[in-house]
Amino acid sequence: MKTAETSPCCEPATSHAKARLTSSKIRDVHLGKLAIVYVRQSSPQQVLENRESTARKYALADFAQVLGWSTERVIVIDEDQGQSGTRADNRSGYQRLLAEVTLDHVGIVLGLEMSRLARSNKDWHHLLELCAIFGSLLADQDGVYDPGDPNDRLLLGLKGTMSEVELHTMRNRLDRGRMNKAQRGEMFHGMPMGYVILPDGDVAFDPDEQARAVMQIVFDKFDEIGTIYGLMHDLVRNRIALPIRLRSGPKKSELEWRRPSLPTLCQLLHHPIYAGAYAYGRRPCDPKAKYSGKRNRGKKWKSMEEWKVLIKDRLPAYITWDRYLKNQERLRQNLRGKTTPGTPGKGASLLAGLLVCGTCGRRMAVAYRTRHEPHYTCNGHLMNAHEQTCYGLKSTEIDQLVSHQTLRSLEPAALELSMKALEDVAKERVRLDKNWQQSLQRARYDIDLAERRYRAVDPENRLVAASLEKGWNEALRKERHVQEDYDRFLRESPPQLTEQERATIQMLANDIPALWHAPATTNGDRKQILRCLIDRVVVQVRCDSEHVEATIHWKGGYESHHAFIRPVKTYAQLRDYEPLMTRIVELRDAGRNAEEIASALNQEGFRPPKQPGTFNKPMIYELLKRRGLIGNERSHDELRGNNEWWLTDLSRELKMSCDKLRDWSKRGWVHCRKTPLQGYRILWADADEVKRLKTLLAESRRGIQGYTNDLTTPKARPKKSKTR
Repeated sequence: MKTAETSPCCEPATSHAKARLTSSKIRDVHLGKLAIVYVRQSSPQQVLENRESTARKYALADFAQVLGWSTERVIVIDEDQGQSGTRADNRSGYQRLLAEVTLDHVGIVLGLEMSRLARSNKDWHHLLELCAIFGSLLADQDGVYDPGDPNDRLLLGLKGTMSEVELHTMRNRLDRGRMNKAQRGEMFHGMPMGYVILPDGDVAFDPDEQARAVMQIVFDKFDEIGTIYGLMHDLVRNRIALPIRLRSGPKKSELEWRRPSLPTLCQLLHHPIYAGAYAYGRRPCDPKAKYSGKRNRGKKWKSMEEWKVLIKDRLPAYITWDRYLKNQERLRQNLRGKTTPGTPGKGASLLAGLLVCGTCGRRMAVAYRTRHEPHYTCNGHLMNAHEQTCYGLKSTEIDQLVSHQTLRSLEPAALELSMKALEDVAKERVRLDKNWQQSLQRARYDIDLAERRYRAVDPENRLVAASLEKGWNEALRKERHVQEDYDRFLRESPPQLTEQERATIQMLANDIPALWHAPATTNGDRKQILRCLIDRVVVQVRCDSEHVEATIHWKGGYESHHAFIRPVKTYAQLRDYEPLMTRIVELRDAGRNAEEIASALNQEGFRPPKQPGTFNKPMIYELLKRRGLIGNERSHDELRGNNEWWLTDLSRELKMSCDKLRDWSKRGWVHCRKTPLQGYRILWADADEVKRLKTLLAESRRGIQGYTNDLTTPKARPKKSKTR
């Protein structure tokens, strides 16, 4: 078996310059092309510390000259210093090497070890294939190889496999060591705010008193507000900054105060370290993510059941483990989904996220047909593409029902609520006042520190003294701003409540309905109260009935059942539609007119569909038309007598408009009567009257008011007339 020819590339550079080493594999066609020396170290630390290895790699350029390449034909590619060889897509130097090979510019590629070129078999064999196609050679400290030769290709393949196995072996060894340290609860990648790592490796609370107080404020305010968004706005409104220990840079480990942000608060509330628990594997890196090209794309948060290590009571705690679990459940409920209500919005609907369809069990969505008229709808038939079996309802009635029941449940606790409100207000003011005093104390300490530094410097050294004086002035300016903000806080929120404020709080707590309906109470406040007392509200809505059944599931497991009437679109959706129509027919047959029928229905408890009002005359006409009891005038000719006309028929005979003829009847220029039920106009006119009306029409002109009395006075009507 033919093996690769070896070359003493480890010899001193002086011996290389004195003699030329030859190899049967190196031909003139190779010498006419470039010799590329590829230099790479796996990490920046290796670049700084492994200087001898780096020097040996750069010495390969001299070895290329010994093999026969001229100085100007030797290129050193060292752009990948500090880059891992596990991937090739992020190594610009390696990509440049492949480009030169595919352009047929390379005669030989030199590396101290083949593992420097690629640690992945995919990338390694790709390079071998390209070199074999374009006739490029490979060389390391052991010899020169021809990728087109089967024996050399076999040897190069073994080298690449051994290099990849070596990488996996080292990685497995490091992963096992990291996991072993994590199982002891000692594996840390920096501490979150509120904690520090001591020199002996133990974890302790931040030594700064204000930093610890701010962390406690964050958790207490989240218990009160319940949402990360509301928590951030409350902290910003009260100018409470978060304590951040810098992890790098010239001010490493120093405390810096930063404005709260949603991502920071989200990570803070989800981190189990604040409950005293050590956790490892909460956000592992997905192996597929390194090929996505986006930063942190593969780092997804895992559920608690998927964490690799969880050790409770391992570290100092700001909150208890039960309180941490309660916060996680509250954060989960804030995400609106199929089984979670989500955070309350600013809309007019009070039960958004709480109302559940009793037919399919889905949470009902809110639709606004107008700005202040929300409707609850069930979209189960749209999501599952089947016939609609679930129906919605208007929000007014169900919101009023739940609000009334909520106020009733709060009445026995009025005194307790007033005392709790007073206690919360006083506690909040004391907490904010303490934070302001600590900020002021910190600003004054910075002034003293800047002054001591300024006085300690030699006055003759003006370059340093000027810089320290500038820092002193900056500290004074900062302290003045903090003092002004603190004075403004004391003016707006004094530490002690006045007697008038106490009386106002007690009065509002004792009159909960007035507080509920007060203009200053927003829908968001009402929704927060409902979510504290109610778990969900289940409604049974039928398409053929206005009666709705509602079940309120209260916190603690109690259920209350209620029934109410909702407005529907049509009469056909009324549960008592048929009895209603039967009663209307009975009243009509009894000779009642439309107004009398409407009054009787209202007294008997019947209600129209769309509004909670009462029946009126037009509604009765509409219902009678639907049953065919009234309608077209021509279907009631039995109501006309001799020489009597329907209004439309006489206007057609006279060739005039109905409106003008109706106006004449109101003026008394033609005899007219109305039917008792329908209210239709019936006009009397014999042949002489028809002739008179035609003459009157001929004399009628716009703007002419002087009609003769003989034209405007109707003929006397006979006392009796037989009906047809």
